[in-house]
Amino acid sequence: MPWRNGPHARASAGDADRERLPRAIAARLARAGCITAVPASTAATAAANQPHLAARHAPPERWSREVFELIEWRRFEAVVEALFAQAGFETRSQAHGADGGVDIWLYSVNHADGDAPVSIVQCKQWMRHKVGVKEVRELRGVMAQHAIDRGQFVTTSDFTADARDFAESNGIGLHDVDGLLRLIATRHPKQQEALLRIAFDGDWWRPTCASCGIKLVERAARQSGRAFWGCENFVRGCKTQMAMRF
Repeated sequence: MPWRNGPHARASAGDADRERLPRAIAARLARAGCITAVPASTAATAAANQPHLAARHAPPERWSREVFELIEWRRFEAVVEALFAQAGFETRSQAHGADGGVDIWLYSVNHADGDAPVSIVQCKQWMRHKVGVKEVRELRGVMAQHAIDRGQFVTTSDFTADARDFAESNGIGLHDVDGLLRLIATRHPKQQEALLRIAFDGDWWRPTCASCGIKLVERAARQSGRAFWGCENFVRGCKTQMAMRF
């Protein structure tokens, strides 16, 4: 696991890769005025020849709920890690593989080798479902396992009332999407810009395989033809699949 004072910026993809957006995302950005709409003839040709629609795009320039709706889960976790780094914590995380229920470890900036973390962070990029008490209890179990008194649960959604009650009595800070936006708003404009660069680094719209750490690719179900995200390492045994959110 790499040590860092915030997430490493992944090397940006080439222009062609960065401009290949799923049609639904391109349409959404066009409606928001963030990209130039592709002429109908060009769009038809692109749709016929490739599964993604090429579009010159400029991601949103300000923080809003839509930023969290557009970016993939790994970009979300990178933003959360950078937020804690900006707050003065030393952070540790891993890009993929089994994480033992911990997405980010937080250490005092003046910690010595062998010192225990001061807190741990669990992230959930959920859009339609609230985080319930079950998930918060699981974080408490991981805290007990590592003898850590404080935990942080961060989500792009919200928390149920039971989850909030349990967290309050068990040393767990909850950060929902509105809380995240309020926290970001307290940062210096330059810090907010830095967080946006992290959010929209590389192929920000294309999910990362949690097992292999590589970007998923668009596939289609044999019978229904429905598009979904799948891992390129499928032939090597990786069964990771993800429904398309758009």
